[in-house]
Amino acid sequence: MQNDKILSMLGFAARSGNLASGEFSTEKAIKSGKAYIVVVSGDASENTKNKFMNMTAFYGVPFYLYSDMDSLGHCIGKEFRVSLAVLDENLAGAVQKLLEGTKSEQGGCE
Repeated sequence: MQNDKILSMLGFAARSGNLASGEFSTEKAIKSGKAYIVVVSGDASENTKNKFMNMTAFYGVPFYLYSDMDSLGHCIGKEFRVSLAVLDENLAGAVQKLLEGTKSEQGGCE
């Protein structure tokens, strides 16, 4: 399934040390220019979604709402996570491609 591929790629990024997780680390990665793509859980608070949407727009980082907190955390071997930033350009490109495919197939993120 497409969704599992995205979570698998995020898990791979975490295991290879190319992922920042949690609001503080994600924000730091965006502001320092290390984030190539940001994923925020669909069940995050509106305030959190808006904060990352505005921040990524300002810094020119692709932003996606995807999955839920439990799934994002589980795929990287942690408890729930609201936000993730991929720190490797190639991995980020692969994740973005899968996310774009999900959008066109399903008309949006879950």
